[in-house]
Amino acid sequence: MQALIWGGAALSLVGLVGLVWCILRVWKARKAGLPDEDLRAVVQKVVPLNMAALMLSVLGLMLVILGIFLG
Repeated sequence: MQALIWGGAALSLVGLVGLVWCILRVWKARKAGLPDEDLRAVVQKVVPLNMAALMLSVLGLMLVILGIFLG
C-alpha cells in the first residue's frame, strides 16, 4: 500500500505543477497587455491543460486515500 500512497502523492504533485504552470501562463499573457482576442486564444489553449492537471491531482489524491484505507 505504500507504493499506492507514494504514487498517488507523486501524481498529485504533477497535477499541482500543471495547475501552477497554467496560472503562470495566463498571468504572463495578461501582463503582456495582449488584445482581448489574443488573450482569449491563450486562455482557450490553457483550459484543457488546466482541466487535465486538475484531474491528475484529483486522481492522485484518490489513490492516496485508497492506499490509506486499504493499508
